[in-house]
Amino acid sequence: MSHRLFVAHRPPPAIREALIATMHSLPGARWQDDAQLHLTLRFIGEIDAGQAEGLAAELDRVRAAPFPLAIESVGHFEKKRKPHTLWAGVTASQPLAVLQGRIERACRKAGLAPETRRFATHITLARLNSASASPAGFIAAHAALTSEPWTLDNFDLVESHLESAGARYETICRYRLSAS
Repeated sequence: MSHRLFVAHRPPPAIREALIATMHSLPGARWQDDAQLHLTLRFIGEIDAGQAEGLAAELDRVRAAPFPLAIESVGHFEKKRKPHTLWAGVTASQPLAVLQGRIERACRKAGLAPETRRFATHITLARLNSASASPAGFIAAHAALTSEPWTLDNFDLVESHLESAGARYETICRYRLSAS
């Protein structure tokens, strides 16, 4: 049996509620719901059960001290020069880069191919398609989007179940960070 996995951090409820409050005024956008809001630290994709177990064990060896994060911007990614994903930007920091690098090394030790895409610190707000309105107005209206800092003190191994209503995420393992 295969599993579609990724490694992520879920912001606390107050941050997710603030993001959800921005989710309007963009016709055709497929907004994320509360259960889908996360900061992806590493996309894994489809792997078999044995490899998933090995990955879970390697991720359990990742060590890092907790550190602050905050929302600092909004923007969009493009695919073939068309807006595809609307996002809230998360503060890039040295501790976040270190954690993401350690997660990447754990993935390689578990036998996964290296990630070739640049790590972009963001939380997806909506998926866009050709029927969606331009995100320019939304981005301009929310250009000053920021949040109070919160502490990243855990990350999750998450399984994505693709269903007709959209992706449903299930936390497989939670890993706590500590200063020691």
